[in-house]
Amino acid sequence: MDLGGSSRGGKKALDAMINLVPFIDLMAVTIVFLIMTAVWTQLGRLQVSQSGLSQGEALTESAVMPITLLITDKELKLTVGGSQLDALPITRDEHGRIDTDKLVLKLKDLKAQQPDQAAITLSTEDSVRYEDLVRLIDTVVKDGADPLFPSVSVSPAG
Repeated sequence: MDLGGSSRGGKKALDAMINLVPFIDLMAVTIVFLIMTAVWTQLGRLQVSQSGLSQGEALTESAVMPITLLITDKELKLTVGGSQLDALPITRDEHGRIDTDKLVLKLKDLKAQQPDQAAITLSTEDSVRYEDLVRLIDTVVKDGADPLFPSVSVSPAG
C-alpha cells in the first residue's frame, strides 16, 4: 500500500504531525466551563410549578382561599378566593425594574390573614416581560428573610 511517501508521481505524504497540546488545553478549559455552569444552573433554579391542582391537593387546600396575582402591562391584580382586591398600578424604578413595595405590603397583609396559605398563582398576559415575571416570582416567594408564599404556580391569563 502506497502512503505517498515517495516522490514518485508528485504526491505528498498523507501522514502529518498533529500537535495535540492546544486541543487538550481547549478541552480542559471547556470541561471546566461546563462543570461550573452546571453548578450555577442548579443553584439559580426557581421552584415553580404549573397551575392546576390534582384531586388530592384540592381537598387538602380547601380550608384556605386561593390567592392569584394577575400580571398585566399596566397593573397587578390580586384575587383572594372569589373577591378581587384593588389593582396596583405598575411603577418602575430608575433601572426600569418593577417597584414591588406596595405588592409586598399587600402580600404581608394576606399572609397575616391566612398564615397557613403557602401557595400563590401568578397569571401573566403574553405581553409581560420575562424579567418582570422573574422579579415578581422572587418577590412573592421571599421578602428578605421571611418566606411569604414558597409554592408558586405560573399560568397564562385567560
